[in-house]
Amino acid sequence: MLETRKLTRNFGGISAVNNLDITIGAGEIVGLIGPNGAGKTTFFNLVTGFLQPTRGQIFFRGIDIVGKKPHAIAANGIARTFQIAKLFPHFSALQNLLAATHLYTRTNLLETVFRTSRFRNNEAEALKLAMGTLQFLGLEPFKDENAGTLPHAHQKLLGIGVGLATKPRLLLLDEPLEGMNPKEVSSALGIIREIRARGVTILLIEHNMRAVMSVCDRIVVLNFGQEIARGTPAEVKQNRNVIQAYLGAGEYDRVS
Repeated sequence: MLETRKLTRNFGGISAVNNLDITIGAGEIVGLIGPNGAGKTTFFNLVTGFLQPTRGQIFFRGIDIVGKKPHAIAANGIARTFQIAKLFPHFSALQNLLAATHLYTRTNLLETVFRTSRFRNNEAEALKLAMGTLQFLGLEPFKDENAGTLPHAHQKLLGIGVGLATKPRLLLLDEPLEGMNPKEVSSALGIIREIRARGVTILLIEHNMRAVMSVCDRIVVLNFGQEIARGTPAEVKQNRNVIQAYLGAGEYDRVS
């Protein structure tokens, strides 16, 4: 579904991402891990068009998407979340999701002004999708609350919901579990698994190693912009390069 070839992004004389060849198959949950500054979020920014590569190619469903704008990439089926949820804080939870659905609505200005049948049908479909997403995330009771007043974990889930409301084929999750307590993490992991069960492929950045090891089919490890390991969670957990470069003895013991 997603393939990068020799993907590189330089900032001055530093390669934030260096010759990455990464392939994500349809239906997978793949973890992208590494220390701070390893290039993980830069990789997300390249895939979603927020940055352009210095060189290399990015293929999504066989089409090279390098040079496309973020909104065009999103319309093609790639959605992402951010480390800090990008929400409209003074909009309700429901309004945030309705705003996301407008990515694929096809009404023009005149249809909107005169509220034609096509406009009304699109609005009804958007409301159904938004409410269904809130229910799926367990946020339906908070649909009328401003996003900025929601608890941290609910804001993180709402950020995932905004991505889901664009009907993605590939969902990039940037630290979706950050700041959650163990009960919230367990619930969020169940949601991530169910998203995959609904046919959405997932690429995940996360520092909670126990969670990564439990939810991911495969893991790719970056360090200083380069891939240093890839494989199943069991394979990566035993890789000495990973232990030395990222996990460390203490972290390794906690996920063993």
